[in-house]
Amino acid sequence: MTTAEAEHPVGEVELAVSGMTCASCVARVERRLNRLDGVAATVNLPLESAHVVLSTQVTDQDLVGAVESAGYEARVTRRRTPNRAAPSGTEEASGTEGASGEGRGAPAGAGAGADAEYRGADLLRRLRVSAVLTVPVLLLSMVPALFFPGSEWVVAALALPVVAWGAWPFHTAAARAARHASSTMDTLVSIGVLAATLWSLWVLVAGALRPAGAGAGPGLYFEVGAVVTTFLLAGRYAEHRSRRRAGDALRALLSLGAKDAERLALGLDGTPMLLPDGGWRTTAVPITALQVGDVFAVRPGGTVATDGTVVEGTTALDTSLVTGEPVPVDVAQGDDVVGGTVSTSGHLLVRATRVGEDTMLARIGRLVAQAQTGKAPVARLADRISAVFVPVVLVLAVLTLAAWLAVTGDVEAAFTAAVAVLIIACPCALGLATPTAILVGTGRGAQLGVLIRGPEILESTRRVDTVVLDKTGTVTEGRMRVVDVWGAGTRQPPSVAAPARPVVQPVEAPDDANHLTDAPDVLRYAAAVESLSEHPIAQAITAAGRAAGEPDTETPLEVTGFIAHAGGGVEGLVRRAHSGLALGGALNTRRVLVGRPAWLADQGVTVPAEVRAAVGQQEEAGATAVAVAWNGTAGGVITLRDRARPTSARAVAELKELGLRPYLLTGDSAGAARVAALAVGIPEADVIARVLPAEKATVVARLQAEGRTVAMVGDGVNDAAALATADLGLAMGTGTAVAIEASDITLVRGDLRAAASAVRLSRKTLRIIKQNLFWAFAYNVAALPLAAAGLLSPMVAGGAMALSSVLVVANSLRLRSAS
Repeated sequence: MTTAEAEHPVGEVELAVSGMTCASCVARVERRLNRLDGVAATVNLPLESAHVVLSTQVTDQDLVGAVESAGYEARVTRRRTPNRAAPSGTEEASGTEGASGEGRGAPAGAGAGADAEYRGADLLRRLRVSAVLTVPVLLLSMVPALFFPGSEWVVAALALPVVAWGAWPFHTAAARAARHASSTMDTLVSIGVLAATLWSLWVLVAGALRPAGAGAGPGLYFEVGAVVTTFLLAGRYAEHRSRRRAGDALRALLSLGAKDAERLALGLDGTPMLLPDGGWRTTAVPITALQVGDVFAVRPGGTVATDGTVVEGTTALDTSLVTGEPVPVDVAQGDDVVGGTVSTSGHLLVRATRVGEDTMLARIGRLVAQAQTGKAPVARLADRISAVFVPVVLVLAVLTLAAWLAVTGDVEAAFTAAVAVLIIACPCALGLATPTAILVGTGRGAQLGVLIRGPEILESTRRVDTVVLDKTGTVTEGRMRVVDVWGAGTRQPPSVAAPARPVVQPVEAPDDANHLTDAPDVLRYAAAVESLSEHPIAQAITAAGRAAGEPDTETPLEVTGFIAHAGGGVEGLVRRAHSGLALGGALNTRRVLVGRPAWLADQGVTVPAEVRAAVGQQEEAGATAVAVAWNGTAGGVITLRDRARPTSARAVAELKELGLRPYLLTGDSAGAARVAALAVGIPEADVIARVLPAEKATVVARLQAEGRTVAMVGDGVNDAAALATADLGLAMGTGTAVAIEASDITLVRGDLRAAASAVRLSRKTLRIIKQNLFWAFAYNVAALPLAAAGLLSPMVAGGAMALSSVLVVANSLRLRSAS
């Protein structure tokens, strides 16, 4: 498949693949799938799944047939057909939901389901029986004091069920591979165990037929076959348990969603129906029955069924399981909510805006599963080595047998060395080294609110030395807030530094009482008029007015004759409510205007020089300032800024601690950029302001041309090109879908600190992978010569091989505590 075809697939398919045991199995399944025209497949051993990207239409039967031709079983768990009109895509159920119970859109391997549970139970049953039978076999074979006439026949009778029934999974896997002219790790195990057992049977029968006084003959190796089988079953079961634990994060994530919803019954006119007691009439329906536009209820302590918008009610939502944010989020009418979050107190009515595979929770699960199914470059190297490793070991075992026979003529010693080579060389640890670490790392990332799009991102994260931060919506909150209110003649204009130098910290939000003691009418009159406007500046002034409070709650201000002048400002007639003519209402009515000084002057308003100077100083400092006029004269100035997020300064400090150099990139003015940079600890020399959206990617490319490896963090449509250009793109989860689609990592909770968490987690995951690969390779490289030299018995080799796999998985599980 070409790069262009991979970027614009016609479909994606998830397959559950059973029967794989090692990296060579993975390589064989991948080869068979990738031979199909228009197919690019990646197979994951711990998840027992395959992710297939289609550039042409390929049927489910063809895909399943390709896997079966490799000697394994497969079933389609999900088929996704991208919707060209919508970036999020649409999902189609494959119609082949198997016994695992994976529902519509569930990522393959996400749950492992009943199949995995059955395999685990089967392994445990075989392990228990084999262990019970192996203990007396080992004692009767290794402790001379327990020998008695005919004890060798008792040993044979106890060992045969172990090497036949107990080792049956290894034999069937080896036979399946042999039917397709290939070999796997199980081939080595099966040959080694059967060789030891058949040799011992031949020696036992031959000894019984040997004439008296003819000598004892070669030794017996029944205990080798039994002990090796028991060790390997124990290792395989421990590996199975560890792999299940490794996928706990994703399974927990996918189980967050509600199973049912309380859908409101609607009347013929489309309005919710009421019960006689005044409550809403609801009907319990499966979550799959919800459609976009349906209204459903969320009770206190209940789970939000799907993504939607609050139409009635208030509550604090616990979003920690979805975003990682520990503090509940207050929501009210008009706020968006995410399916899977929990209402801690209040009762909500929510209108569904996204259902099924379009929800954020489904999207998170899909991204995590795809990342876990992918391959990092370091993993592809291990797969290529493992694919040729088994045939090489088989040849080495034959050469070991021949060399011992030629040099010593000792059949027993030659046979022992050859069997030890077969058993010690099993590349279990090698096959698990990379995918298990990726599985745990990406699952932990999902819990932390960090979605890693693919494992290849791990390599990019390791090399990054520069991080470019978009200002608005990334470093800052992305919305205007009132930071100062000044009334003409009440005090000196707020002090600002000269534009050439860093601007002083902005004044705190007008929650403090001093703002209205200096300018009691400026904010009150401005908020009253702006409350009728939808402009972001108007909304910020209105919010500040509400926070400051109305001095006379009995007679609040009311506005009539409101007019919005595009590009200029707003005006309206303001008076106390209920102040009719008898109360002098006409005398108390004031024409209030809010806008730029030049516009106020055009409206016939007198703008004092001190007001013009105050507005000019604030604008030079990068703030937004508007003048407020009443009674024909501008009487004050309101200053607004897009303030830095409370966590941004700490996030920048953490990025510096990781060795990254942060740059601030914005299309805003130089003054606004300097204020934001100063607030979060970015030097002025690393601030790039007044950059057009189309030029952001150029800035990133210029830094790359200087030899830097660049990460870009952004949230808007105008950041998409820069995110795609950067070596590593990180999108704020609170940003636009376009930005998220263009990024490599999504920071779900919209907290810049998650960028540092993403870098730390990616680097630690890559470090764990390298540790696993080192020990896996070192183990095989060191053990094979020892086994060939006759310095390792088959029993010790089997135990060491099983232990190596468990150690690799245990090392990967350390990522579950990463932060």
